[in-house]
Amino acid sequence: MGLFPRFDGDAPEAGPDAPRKTGLPRLWELASRDFWDNFRAGFLALAGCVPFIAGMFFAVSTHVVLFAPLAGLIGGAAAGPELCALADTLLRGLRDDTGRVWWRTYRRAWRRSAKAALLPGALGGALLGTQIFLLLHAGALQVDPVTGLALVLGVLLLLGMSLYLWPQLALMELPLGRLIKNSALLLVGQLPRTAGAIAVFLAYILISLRFFSFAVSLLPLTNFWLPTLPALMLVYPGLDEAFGIEEKFRAGNEPPEGGE
Repeated sequence: MGLFPRFDGDAPEAGPDAPRKTGLPRLWELASRDFWDNFRAGFLALAGCVPFIAGMFFAVSTHVVLFAPLAGLIGGAAAGPELCALADTLLRGLRDDTGRVWWRTYRRAWRRSAKAALLPGALGGALLGTQIFLLLHAGALQVDPVTGLALVLGVLLLLGMSLYLWPQLALMELPLGRLIKNSALLLVGQLPRTAGAIAVFLAYILISLRFFSFAVSLLPLTNFWLPTLPALMLVYPGLDEAFGIEEKFRAGNEPPEGGE
């Protein structure tokens, strides 16, 4: 018996040339089929974010604003390689690249992109840490509503950019400037899908805050894979169109080592 119940027990097995499921059936297929791979990659990504979480807790509790970007810089650099490896695991599921030994594949992806992920992780972490600190101290700092809204939009923009940046790092080697440019173009180019993906993250965060004790108890299980899988599934068509992920996979090759 698997962890997920099957609702298609009486349905015939789909052939290799059968069209993929779409929408919620496709999401369920990915979540159930690849659960353990996604869970392990998400758990390691959560572990990689512990320095960021601990540093931000210290910065917020001491009310020292300079600690926030420092904690974000160090914590973001530590989290970058794990977030990139999580993106690699989820992308393999989305393109149905299954049957591999997970740890061997994860370790190879981590080693390939670890160095390149340090700088974007550090910069993104510093910016995110500063924004979070200012939002949590908005009252004490007398932040006006317009500035508060700008900070919230900034956090959401970072989430949207991350949906495209980490997959690019998992797929190819590009300079930071090109990564940011591509991420911005993809974010705007498929804005409805990006907005839907950000909404998934936002709903996950709000529900977790509303039921905080329950969410914390489930965090080791849900970690980062649960919100990231549907969000990445929404923006995957744009990534595939831009970088030819499916074409390269069907040709029996790994995704390209460079791109526009």
